[in-house]
Amino acid sequence: MIRIAIVDDHPLLIKGLSAMLQHCADIEIAGTYHNGYELFAGLRERQPDVLLLDIQMQGQMGDELAPRLRKEYPNVMILVLTNMEHEYYIKTMLGYGIQGYVLKSSDEVVLLEAIRTVSKGQQYFDPLIRKQAARARHGISQTPTLTRREKEILSLIASDMNSADIAARLFLSKRTVDNHRANLLLKLDVKNSANLVKKALSLGLIK
Repeated sequence: MIRIAIVDDHPLLIKGLSAMLQHCADIEIAGTYHNGYELFAGLRERQPDVLLLDIQMQGQMGDELAPRLRKEYPNVMILVLTNMEHEYYIKTMLGYGIQGYVLKSSDEVVLLEAIRTVSKGQQYFDPLIRKQAARARHGISQTPTLTRREKEILSLIASDMNSADIAARLFLSKRTVDNHRANLLLKLDVKNSANLVKKALSLGLIK
């Protein structure tokens, strides 16, 4: 019997997953939680074999919970269940020692295969993100594809312009520019504008 716990801040998703999994003869639901506080309180009482962990949650995010889980409950296999398919998130979660990564858009067959695979201590990646996972696991970098607008904004960032100045130059809202800036940080897997420009130069995205 595989003991499962679920942590996600969407009650309807937890209800749907619970309804689906309770029909599996080899799976037992050991607990459902809406946030990190509830999760760790529950784990003190009972540990699952596999934990289905979302990344984006109110309060503590999944990428904040994962390192603590690995330290305090190393025998719990972490299976990420998320909408986040960008390589940045896969790489980050792999760095925290997760065993599997499945998209919420996938079907029941994929999720059940993932649960049964990681419960044996083996890794499993959703077929839709296996290329990204392979690159993340082996540290293979790939030059990202940027939109015309992203290239334009990247060039202006490299010219040391802030979001407000870029918005005025391009007749955009500051929020739109900030969103493009955030996407660029994700695509190039960097944390700030200085490293964004440095990496863009190394990849030949700007001159």
